[in-house]
Amino acid sequence: MEFQEVIRKRRMHRQFDPDRSVPRELVERIVTNGTRAPSAGHSQGWGFLVLESPEDRATFWDVTNRPGQEEATGSPSMHTAPVIIVPFAHKQAYLDRYAEPDKGFPANYEARWRIPHWYVDTAYASMTMLLSVVDAGLGAIFFSVRDPAPLREAFGVPDAFDPIGAIAIGYPVPAQPARRGRKEPDEVVHWGRW
Repeated sequence: MEFQEVIRKRRMHRQFDPDRSVPRELVERIVTNGTRAPSAGHSQGWGFLVLESPEDRATFWDVTNRPGQEEATGSPSMHTAPVIIVPFAHKQAYLDRYAEPDKGFPANYEARWRIPHWYVDTAYASMTMLLSVVDAGLGAIFFSVRDPAPLREAFGVPDAFDPIGAIAIGYPVPAQPARRGRKEPDEVVHWGRW
């Protein structure tokens, strides 16, 4: 697919065909493309938990949706997605990388980071995966994970890794019309002066 078409078609899908699995080679390509995203100092302070089995996906939904808050992490229509990727940011990877001789900052010098690039770079990787999803003819949605502790415990994720959200992926069912239109570029782009 041509890149401009990928950009034009990129949108969030909230419903997936429950009868179509995503071929493993497509999932591998999507995740591998995510690892090609830029990262400050080439720190690559991220990790990706890929959940494909029905049991793992059911566990994910169980630990991320508390009783009485079933729609807190993704609407129930998203639960049919055959793949969930959870991107995790790893702050210590950046602190360690920037303490190396070529960067020269003190060990664990967090004040160097006005914007925490461990989150920014993991978001870059997530967007790269979302664009790869479109290129593969699939649909996806990025959504938040409100409480990471049960997720970490259920899947053995070290405490040093912080989920920035999750990506549900699958073959989308026909999309409903957007509830809200996209802003025009001249509403948000400022040339030379705000």
